[in-house]
Amino acid sequence: MQILKSFFIGLTTFFLIIFVLVIGFGTLTIINIPRIIIPLRSFKIFLSKVSNVIGDITVYWVKLTMILMHGNNIELIGDDKEFKMDEWYMAMSNHQSWADIFVLLVSANYKIPLLKFFMKKELWWIPFVFLANKTLNMPFVNRHSKEEVKKNPSLRTKDYENTIKSCKRFLRSPSTIFSYAEGTRFTRDKHEKQNSPYKNLLKPKVGGMATALSAMPKVNTLIDYSLIYKTNKRSAWDFLTGEMRHVKVCVKKYDIPESLKNKNYSTDEQYREDFKVWIESIWAEKDEDIENLKF
Repeated sequence: MQILKSFFIGLTTFFLIIFVLVIGFGTLTIINIPRIIIPLRSFKIFLSKVSNVIGDITVYWVKLTMILMHGNNIELIGDDKEFKMDEWYMAMSNHQSWADIFVLLVSANYKIPLLKFFMKKELWWIPFVFLANKTLNMPFVNRHSKEEVKKNPSLRTKDYENTIKSCKRFLRSPSTIFSYAEGTRFTRDKHEKQNSPYKNLLKPKVGGMATALSAMPKVNTLIDYSLIYKTNKRSAWDFLTGEMRHVKVCVKKYDIPESLKNKNYSTDEQYREDFKVWIESIWAEKDEDIENLKF
């Protein structure tokens, strides 16, 4: 009986979320068609603002779906009342599951501008990911390893230029640039292979965030989200059935030091080191918070 109930909840949640996303992205697609034939900057700025409004409404309906099917079990910890919808932010989080994106979007909904995720270029074939790139200016990025960059140093410059170009679109309207600083989902196997100095986190990768900051002079605040699930289950089906419904989201706000603004991550070695040290200090604090907030 419990298996049937779980199956029904999972299937219903799946179709409700798909329905909301189809309506949301369908509307966004129609709204953004004129952008192809009207290249005026003022018109693009207008469409960007309208798209963000539709994006926020879509996330709100996803939130209602999650509450309807799983209950209101996302516990926000920290003072997030100081944030504003008309400012630019940078945000980051630990990465536990593909479901993190829904938890984060819902947690940030109508508190800060719509989260704009850096997405791996390998995911462009997924319809909703592709539409997010085209209608909400969520950029695709190439992530090259240190080994690849050593073999071909021009990759660093190419990645930097592509990220700068993508981030300039965020200047059209208030946005929150978001990055999973670990670069990949956390697993114990990855943790051991990295020999990570943190108990609950992989080592942070700061290149993307530091480069984005170079292109976004209006960003003065970093928001750090820490996700702590009650269960160790992490699959998509676990999320849909509500197995992952109990989650704590710790929200912390950091002022970005003036010494880390308006720098070139690609060429300034000292900036790369300073930014890395700053993020690692936050990461150490974050690791302790996660340890203390475990269920």
